[in-house]
Amino acid sequence: MHSIGNILKAVRNFLFSGLNKEFLIFLFFLALSGAFWLMMTLNETMEREYKIPMRLVGTPRNAVITGDLPDTVRITVRDKGFTLITYAFRPLNFKFNNYADETEGQGVIPVADVQKQILSQLYGSSKLLQVKPSKFDFYFTYGASKKVPVVFRGKITTSKRYYLAHTEFFPSTVTVYANNRQLDEIQSVEIVPFYYRNLQDTIRENVRIKKIRGVKVMPDMVRLAVYPDVLTEEMVDVPITAINMPPDKVLRTFPSKVSVKFTIGASLFRTIKPSQFTVVVDYNEIADNPSDKCTLQLRSVPRSVSKASLEMETVDYLLEQQ
Repeated sequence: MHSIGNILKAVRNFLFSGLNKEFLIFLFFLALSGAFWLMMTLNETMEREYKIPMRLVGTPRNAVITGDLPDTVRITVRDKGFTLITYAFRPLNFKFNNYADETEGQGVIPVADVQKQILSQLYGSSKLLQVKPSKFDFYFTYGASKKVPVVFRGKITTSKRYYLAHTEFFPSTVTVYANNRQLDEIQSVEIVPFYYRNLQDTIRENVRIKKIRGVKVMPDMVRLAVYPDVLTEEMVDVPITAINMPPDKVLRTFPSKVSVKFTIGASLFRTIKPSQFTVVVDYNEIADNPSDKCTLQLRSVPRSVSKASLEMETVDYLLEQQ
């Protein structure tokens, strides 16, 4: 107790010393002037923005809300500052049955109804200047739904010597709830645009489904898997086929096969067969332009290959009469 008394005495002597008395007087008048300034400011007319919660109540258990009302109404009110600081707005409640149009699967709350509930909470001296947003609507369905596929939206680039093999979603389909008109129009849903550069390794990320007004998607998030593959240069021997041949002639080429070079993903090469390529010699071209050699044409290649080319463009040939 003696030590506490000494501490209090030391603090008192410090505060009420000559220099600190002047500082305390300065603080007193500073606080007093601040109070006068605050009172003068609050006595002036000003504008202030408020946020009021908005709720849809009385929704039937079998109704699925597919597009919610705005959860907040922003209003601007003008009045004296003393009045504005007293406002504590109650949430705005709107009954589902009063606004729901079951034929359209939509409900629209007039701005006048919103303003009416707001004005009932304002003092007579206050003026309502603005209400945002300017439209209040919601969408619903009584269980109408269907499954649709998820499609990719965005852009993915790979590093050199790689290519994008394929993308995959888990799950690949989602359930959409909407009114009958919208359900007829929706054939698929897109993800929020996804971008990735210089891809080398497989990636898996959760991505959101792009929102559609008046439509509820379940689930609203899917897992995207992106699979790159290494590009490799390969070669296969393909038989040479003659086309447009007269019935009484036979064309033989030397050699009878030609190598086709192409670029393909390493994991896909094992699926490639020579029969998927077509290399031809056109008899009409030989007849129009006689020569010691015939020109080869690469007519078709598998869709999974790129940069396909022939190892040789011309070969020796022999025409035989039957």
